[in-house]
Amino acid sequence: MKLEELQVYQLSMDIAEEIWNIVVKWSFFEKDTIGRQFVKAADSIASNLSEGFGRYFYKENKQFCYYSRGSLFETKTWLRKSFNRKLIKEDDYLRLLQSLETISIKLNNYIKTIGKISN
Repeated sequence: MKLEELQVYQLSMDIAEEIWNIVVKWSFFEKDTIGRQFVKAADSIASNLSEGFGRYFYKENKQFCYYSRGSLFETKTWLRKSFNRKLIKEDDYLRLLQSLETISIKLNNYIKTIGKISN
């Protein structure tokens, strides 16, 4: 299996692009404070998945998946802050939150399979 075939990876890549497209329209102050961290957290979900996938040992892969999960929760926090500060519309907030919940479920399921399936 290739990394690009993992649905959790594909969804993580997609949401990072969605977040980028929202944040890039913000003012300098908003980008520099919340936006920078929001984008980094979202990008880190997929990047940790890919780094773990490239490791030779299952334990290392799982560890990077745990980092990915941490980044996912950080992304949720920045999403909430963005919504609370009226930087994101409610419909975008709800849609992104639902996507993060889906990624969370798929990531947890992927973690459970590591070591049981071959890369």
